Amino acid sequence: MTRYKGSVARAALLACVLSSAAGAQDAKISNETVKVGVLADMSGVFSDLSGKGSVIAAQMAIEDFVAESKPSFKVELVSADHQNKSDIAANIARQWYDTAGVDMITDVINSGVALAVSQVTESKDKVLMVTGAGSTRLTNEQCSPNTISYTWDTYAYSNAHARIVSTLGLDTWYFLAVDYVLGKSLVEGTSQALSRSGGKVVGVVNHPISATDFSSFILQAQGSGARAIGLANAGTDLHNAIKAANDFGITKSQTLVPLVGTITDVHALGPATTQGMVMVEPFYWNLNDKTRAWSRRFMERHGKMPNFVHAGTYSAVSTYLKAVHAAQTDAAGEVVSRMKAGTVNDIYTEHGKIRPDGRMVYDIYLVQVKAPEEVKEPWDYFEVRQRIPGEEAFQPLSASKCRLVVR
Repeated sequence: MTRYKGSVARAALLACVLSSAAGAQDAKISNETVKVGVLADMSGVFSDLSGKGSVIAAQMAIEDFVAESKPSFKVELVSADHQNKSDIAANIARQWYDTAGVDMITDVINSGVALAVSQVTESKDKVLMVTGAGSTRLTNEQCSPNTISYTWDTYAYSNAHARIVSTLGLDTWYFLAVDYVLGKSLVEGTSQALSRSGGKVVGVVNHPISATDFSSFILQAQGSGARAIGLANAGTDLHNAIKAANDFGITKSQTLVPLVGTITDVHALGPATTQGMVMVEPFYWNLNDKTRAWSRRFMERHGKMPNFVHAGTYSAVSTYLKAVHAAQTDAAGEVVSRMKAGTVNDIYTEHGKIRPDGRMVYDIYLVQVKAPEEVKEPWDYFEVRQRIPGEEAFQPLSASKCRLVVR
């Protein structure tokens, strides 16, 4: 059975209540219900990357879990718009944990939002599974026994992008970066990785979030003569930067490298505008039979193929619910321990492993956008150039600054 509730306060609240047809209720599950919250950007610059797609992915995960595992407890889904504001996100999380019975929150796209919610989650002894934000602080200085960094982070992306130096010969770089934690982390991490790989950074220019005119920034990047232009931004800012680069003909002599670009961005702009761009992807719908089958189910509901945030949210919710079912409790400590002891094998990844610092380690991909004439079907945008083992992509545990790592 599924029922939907109306919105409350700032939350666009969606409740999806699913229960098995038989079996006694589990006494160790609080209120005989496990409640998952998708805290996402529903209306801002990252709404296409997370938003409604993350809610749909989480709902699919719940439905699949109930159908396959037939749990004796109910599962509910709620969602809200954090508006890319850390204080709003923290308040919603606190209300969900205190009065709404939420056990686990996921998505939390925007690093500032994720860090704020992580603090609340630890203080309330619940679970946070980050699928949208990529700050390495979540697994370093501000790691938490209650938080799992499930999809990407700036270290892994920086490491992967440095492969471009050897794979494509793009050895000189200029960065156009959004002026907040995301942009700064991407530039710092990629610069360090490029240095290790023999690349050289010739300059960087910062722009405010939600900038309306990228002309001056693009002209500076063009004038640098760098072979690669690293775009350290996301969402609408990324789209506007790519459009401006095309308007000024920058793509004819320099290669655009969106440091956190996704298939959603490519589809929104079209292959004619994005062809030749090089990106890192944790998930690609057209990778194998398993990813294709699930992605087409998702597209039937959402009208778009999933990006890695959507697929990661499905996987995170699935992994969490399976751990609750196996542990026979929704107590945060026991569920997180169960997840860290297991391996993730699903549509998102194979042999994924959650480390003591909360970082999920798995293989990621270096991809390049095809030319329009090479696209064989809708959303068939990528040529996979290289598969990068997780152990080589993510920060080694030996370098972790997390208090949970035993030396």
